[in-house]
Amino acid sequence: MNHSLYGEALAPFLAEVRRLRPPDTEVIDAHTHLGLDEDGRSLTLTQLLGELDEAEARRACVFPLHDPARRPAYSLPNDRVLAWAGESEGRLLPFCRLDPAEDALKEGERCLAAGARGIKLHPRAQEFGFESREMNDIFALAESAQVPVLIHAGRGLPPLADGLVDLALSHPGAVLILAHGGICDQGILTTRLADHPGVLYDISCFFPLDVIELFARVPAERIVFASDPPYGLPATSLYMALRVAAQAGLDEAAIKAVLGGTIAGLVDGQGLPPVTPPRRGSSIVLAGRLARVYNYASLVGPALFTGVIEQARAMLDMAIAACRDPDPGSVGEAMEAIGRALSTADMLMDEEGGVRPAIDLLFRAIVCAATEIPDAPR
Repeated sequence: MNHSLYGEALAPFLAEVRRLRPPDTEVIDAHTHLGLDEDGRSLTLTQLLGELDEAEARRACVFPLHDPARRPAYSLPNDRVLAWAGESEGRLLPFCRLDPAEDALKEGERCLAAGARGIKLHPRAQEFGFESREMNDIFALAESAQVPVLIHAGRGLPPLADGLVDLALSHPGAVLILAHGGICDQGILTTRLADHPGVLYDISCFFPLDVIELFARVPAERIVFASDPPYGLPATSLYMALRVAAQAGLDEAAIKAVLGGTIAGLVDGQGLPPVTPPRRGSSIVLAGRLARVYNYASLVGPALFTGVIEQARAMLDMAIAACRDPDPGSVGEAMEAIGRALSTADMLMDEEGGVRPAIDLLFRAIVCAATEIPDAPR
């Protein structure tokens, strides 16, 4: 892979991270994995710690992937994550993954006694709803043990808000982390759970508009940084977090809360911070030229992830073409950085080991196109 070319395209985005990140900020990734997934993806302890180092993230919450060796009751993957966390010198905060159909209460109690700091539930992978006695038992366990429950609330789910909301409201002492911005039912979840004292949303999302809208619906003190490795990268998601936070008008204290302060208070036993009203309005203002780039570039990632390379190429070509504008107006600098990133991603896709860096550049380009902020490339 051409590391020099990648570094040149990445440089303006890294400069923005340095400018936007408040000094002395602890970054904690609320959503990471270790082990093996049945879809073929995997992540080792060394790899995850390396990815956290690239983002200068000190700690992370971690749990098993959808491991082929998950039966019975995720006990083996849970034990592996507990052991890896023990080798991380305090950097990894282990959560146990539970399947409501397989002795979830017993496994949860076992893992919490062994040092787990939270619970992970994945209603898509395990194909469950939130109306069962087993789910009530899991929430009661989390409430009594005072540990958070992180729930997959992203793509691939039918509407689940009603059952989840009813269960959450019946357990006001349980702290929930709704992953992926709650995009599967964001409108209902953010509205009906607005008065629940302990609902957080992690921002491990591919589309920045989902996160931008989240800041219009939810207090910044209830939004937490996350990247979802091995599917996402902490350093890439950090760029999005900082751009969206700046666009939302967050002050330094609120940015620090999003990047790690809120999760630190939760896992370190200090509780959640008080909330303030959402910082940004309900409208998204975006230059038309950047909107065209975003329109095409946002379609490239899903095609790449699903292996439809021909479609990814077609959309990437359109996004690159949208950047070739002799009259870019006030967004010329942004268009130049985005165009360079997309053109480099196009070249890297054909090189061995280049797909991951290509996705990194693509994601940063999409974020830049979706967010116009003061004193940034326009």
